[in-house]
Amino acid sequence: MSKLETNTIDNISGSSTLTIGDSNTSTITLKSGATLTNFPDNTAAFHVRKSGNQDTSTGTATTVTWETEDVDTDNAFASNTFTVPSGKAGKYFIYTMIRWNTDTDFQGMRLTIRKNSTNHFSNWGRHEYYESQYIGGIISLGVGDTVDVQVRQTSGGTVAVAASDSGTVSYFGGYKLIGV
Repeated sequence: MSKLETNTIDNISGSSTLTIGDSNTSTITLKSGATLTNFPDNTAAFHVRKSGNQDTSTGTATTVTWETEDVDTDNAFASNTFTVPSGKAGKYFIYTMIRWNTDTDFQGMRLTIRKNSTNHFSNWGRHEYYESQYIGGIISLGVGDTVDVQVRQTSGGTVAVAASDSGTVSYFGGYKLIGV
């Protein structure tokens, strides 16, 4: 085994690929605490949650309001909507979960992730005793595209989207996928 000490490794002029190792190399080890830079990351990313219950009227699509931002890497979340910032187009994993704040059973509840005000993913179900709904999936987004969440219930009255029950039960988030 030999040791190479240098400050810079670069490919030859006219080549855009630098290969470290060959077909016999299966592991590259960095010293503990080493930092790799200039690698792609999963931004833009956001995660928001409810901090107060939100009433919804029966039979009405209602945009969910998100009062608390836990993550917003690119300041791209505002007015209950994520907007893809400049330079961040790509495929995103978007997810949301809500909990209906009632023990009353009823036939229709819908949770929808919308892209540019058009339904993209929806989950319909029958509500039973403080039920939660979750949906998530991959969405192709361009710069300026928007993503938000709507709910609809058909209980015959007003039902709230819950904020918490010994922890957050309604949240919305997403992040850009790398390598896709």
